[in-house]
Amino acid sequence: MTDRPIVITMGDPSGVGAEVTVKAIASLPAEDRAGYAVIGDLDTLQRAIAASGVSLALSDQAGNGALRVVDVPVDDLPGRFGVLSEACGEASFQYINRAVQMTKAGEAAGIVTAPINKEALNAAGHHYDGHTGMLAHLTGCKSSWMLLASERLNVIHVSTHVSLKDAISRATPERVAETIRTGHRHLRRMGIENPRIAVAGINPHCGENGLFGREDDLQIAPGVEMARSEGIDVQGPISADTVFHRAYQGAFDLVLAQYHDQGHIPIKLIAFDSAVNVSLGLPIDRSSVDHGTAFDIAGTGKANHINMLSALDYAGKLARGRRAA
Repeated sequence: MTDRPIVITMGDPSGVGAEVTVKAIASLPAEDRAGYAVIGDLDTLQRAIAASGVSLALSDQAGNGALRVVDVPVDDLPGRFGVLSEACGEASFQYINRAVQMTKAGEAAGIVTAPINKEALNAAGHHYDGHTGMLAHLTGCKSSWMLLASERLNVIHVSTHVSLKDAISRATPERVAETIRTGHRHLRRMGIENPRIAVAGINPHCGENGLFGREDDLQIAPGVEMARSEGIDVQGPISADTVFHRAYQGAFDLVLAQYHDQGHIPIKLIAFDSAVNVSLGLPIDRSSVDHGTAFDIAGTGKANHINMLSALDYAGKLARGRRAA
């Protein structure tokens, strides 16, 4: 671990964020818990501990096996799990904002985020498409990227939370090339000296020489060539119906997906409980669970915390890499 804690944002207080957080921290050796702090609501965390049946002390200070809590008061929280609430949307934003402030100030080594509810967030007046866009705004970045990381498949997205029509128009040669560069830099930081990158096409069979569309020829291929001219080991566009299988079998270290579902579906098929969502292009490090608020099981003690453990592990690797750089 590092000399500064990794901060965990609790996510929507009505969701499973508090539960997966306390379960994950409780499963760690007591001496390792000092490496983390959770930003959220103390009452919600206490209710999550009771619902989960875990043994975990909460404190405003780290040490003695307790989890440090940075309590951020927000008015009108519902005080129960499983409900859509504007106040919970406000709380979600406030937790993330505090985490960004702490990380930018050097008080934290990085951020791990528990899930938020986008409807609640927007109802509270915070009009973002999710964590990635919000973090880009809060850190003053014009561009950011979503990477989904798992043991055998890593996927970076040209775009995420936009319509398919808008995603196609956003896949410009410049955006494709910059996405390749961003993924290349990240994998080098993670210890892969010469990352092998594949770029998925947009259309079936990459358009079949114009039979099924020209976007791959006019938008994707030029971006690939731009990155390749810079010495990056990148191939594409490659038909999306084969490229993920090839990467899973070890042919590539990273696949560039053109839009949200193209990248999310293969990752969630092979690593639903263990994939980690990582934000790239920011001046701070952020990893996250790759699941939602699960209002239907929140407060029941049924939420699986394995994904949170994966996110914490990835955050630790990022923090150690930044410290060594």
